[in-house]
Amino acid sequence: MPVETQAVVEDQAVTAAGPRPGRSATALRGAGLLAVLAALVLVGLLGIWVGTRGIPFTSTWSVLWNPDGSETSIIIHDYRVPRTLLGLLVGMALGLSGALMQALTRNPLAEPGLLGISLGSSAGVVVAIAFLGVGTVLGYVWFALLGAALASVVVYTLGSSGRKIATPDRLVVAGAAVTAVLYAFNSAVLLLNPRAFDQFRFWTVGSLAGRYYDVVYVILPFVAVGLLIALTLAPSLNALALGDQMGRALGVNVTRTRVLGAVGVMLLCGAATAAAGPIAFVGLVVPHIARFVVGPDQRWVMAYSMLLAPVLLIGADVLGRVLGAPGEIQVGIVTAFVGAPVFIALCRRRKLVML
Repeated sequence: MPVETQAVVEDQAVTAAGPRPGRSATALRGAGLLAVLAALVLVGLLGIWVGTRGIPFTSTWSVLWNPDGSETSIIIHDYRVPRTLLGLLVGMALGLSGALMQALTRNPLAEPGLLGISLGSSAGVVVAIAFLGVGTVLGYVWFALLGAALASVVVYTLGSSGRKIATPDRLVVAGAAVTAVLYAFNSAVLLLNPRAFDQFRFWTVGSLAGRYYDVVYVILPFVAVGLLIALTLAPSLNALALGDQMGRALGVNVTRTRVLGAVGVMLLCGAATAAAGPIAFVGLVVPHIARFVVGPDQRWVMAYSMLLAPVLLIGADVLGRVLGAPGEIQVGIVTAFVGAPVFIALCRRRKLVML
C-alpha cells in the first residue's frame, strides 16, 4: 500500500475511534473509570448490607471480615455475599456482551438477545425441566449454557451459508429467525406441560436470589474468557466501525474478529442468562451510557461497560429489596421498569444512539 494511502487509511481509523484524546482527556476518562469503580464498591457493600432482614451496618461490617458462625454471619456469607458476587459477574457479562454486540453488528439498538442466545439459554432450561426433570438452579446453568452455544452455532452457520460471509446484516436476520423458532418451541412445550411452566416461570423472571457459591464458580470461567475476548477485540472493532473493506486495509482479520466476537457474546450472555435468567435492558442501555461519557472508542466503551453494568444490576437488586420489603421484587422486573424509559429516550434521541 502506498505511503499516502496508508496515511489516509490511518487517519480514517482514528476518526472511527473518535478524536485522539490528549493527556488531559485520557486522565479525565481514567478518573471517571476510578469513580465508577468506587461506585461499584459502594453498591456492592449495599448489596451485602441491605436485605429482607434488617442488620445494622456495624454488625454487617464486623461479620463480613470476621465470620463467627452466628445467624447474622450465615446470612451475610451464605446468602448476600454470593448474591452480590453473582450480580457482579452477571452485570459485567451483560454490559460487555451488549457493547460487543452493538460493535459487531454496527447496530446501536442491538442487545445480547439479538443473535438468539437468550432464547437458546431458555430453550436449554425448558428441555432440562420438561424432558429431563432437572429442578435446581445449578442444573439449569449447564443446560442454559449448552442451549446458548447451540443457538450461536446455528445463527452463525445460517449467517454464513452459501458462499457469502457472515456480515452483520446476515447475522441479525439469522438471529431473528432462530429467535422466532426457539420462542415457538418454548411456548409449545410449556403450554403442553403445566409442571414445566410452573418451574420455568421462576427462572425466566430474572433474579439473583437463591443463587449460591456453586453457581458463581460455574459461570466464573465462562465470564473470564468472554471478558478477555471482548477487551482484546476492542482495537479491531474500532477499525471495523469504518466497514469491512477499510478494516481489512488496516490489517484486521474480519472473519476472525467476527467469529471471536460471536464466541465472546455467547460466553458472556450465555453465562449471565444461565445463572440469573433473562435480564432485559442492561446490555442495551449501559453501552450507550458508556459511549455518551467517553465517545466511540471501543477500548474505553468496553472498560466502562464492564463496570457500569454491575453498578446498575446490583443497584436494581438492592432497590427491589427495598421497594418489595418485607419480600422483594426480582431484579429482572426492576431493570425492565428502569430500562424501558431509557430505551424510549434512546430511540427518540438520534445523536445518542449513533455508533
